[in-house]
Amino acid sequence: MRGHLRTAGAAALTAIILCGAMPAAQARDGAAVGAAVGLGLLGGVVAGSAIASANNGYYPGRPVYRAPVPVYEEEVCHIERRGYIDQYGYERVRRVKICE
Repeated sequence: MRGHLRTAGAAALTAIILCGAMPAAQARDGAAVGAAVGLGLLGGVVAGSAIASANNGYYPGRPVYRAPVPVYEEEVCHIERRGYIDQYGYERVRRVKICE
């Protein structure tokens, strides 16, 4: 975006300078009209090629989905002893695996 604005600004500045410094028209043998048209076409080709070369000519291609890299984390587990009361009212101790 910045390159386009810079190119457009330079072209506008050049046009303003050239239009302001244009000498008075002189009608001689008719050769000046052809030279003016030729120079206008040449200037247009030069300006167009400068603008076209400012753009990046390489197409980046279509977007491609890439799966994320798998990350493996070890589970941190430990065994705790927890007390509970069974259905008959007895207090029991069982080992429980706790993973965080």
